Amino acid sequence: MFGTIDGGFRKPRTVSRWLFQIREANGMEWVTTHTWRKTTANVLDGSGITARMIADQLGHSRVSMTQDVYLGRGAVDPRVVQALEAADPSRGSHSVGHSDGSAASGEGS
Repeated sequence: MFGTIDGGFRKPRTVSRWLFQIREANGMEWVTTHTWRKTTANVLDGSGITARMIADQLGHSRVSMTQDVYLGRGAVDPRVVQALEAADPSRGSHSVGHSDGSAASGEGS
């Protein structure tokens, strides 16, 4: 996960030693390598990097692993909120789909 300037990867034991020293010196024992990996994944995700690229960076062969374990849930899309509000019967007569696939006409259907 921690790359070098020439595009390679650092040795895991070296990174583990650095992280241990930093955690100990700053009273941050709760920070684990998993915490760093998850933070890295979320920073990359927030930057618009694709899940495939993030999976490659983390060394995952399955993108689903990256998405399920490392990436946080996104913000609710406003279109989802609008659709759910439109389907709310307490909000008045709106044209919404029925379970049989038909749409209400607003005329007592």
